[in-house]
Amino acid sequence: MGVYFQGFIIGAFAFICIGCFHPIVIKAEYYFTKKIWPVFALVGMVSILISLLFKNIMISSVIAIFGISCLWSIIELFEQEERVKKGWFPDGRKR
Repeated sequence: MGVYFQGFIIGAFAFICIGCFHPIVIKAEYYFTKKIWPVFALVGMVSILISLLFKNIMISSVIAIFGISCLWSIIELFEQEERVKKGWFPDGRKR
């Protein structure tokens, strides 16, 4: 019985992707406001469609995780705007 690392690698990539998107969402909302959400939607949908083209589970999973993280970031952009209104984060519009 061999040891298979694919699940671990996919899980680690998901963790890293989530960790990377957190500051990306904060900076995107700060500099561009929530109006940048179509960019996240386009990149997310294209990434998910591209992930369907690969037979390799590892490659397909990593691209799909990236795409879904982009789509989830749309929700986070709108929530980030609310966090800014509450004063939890700086407002880029007041520069």
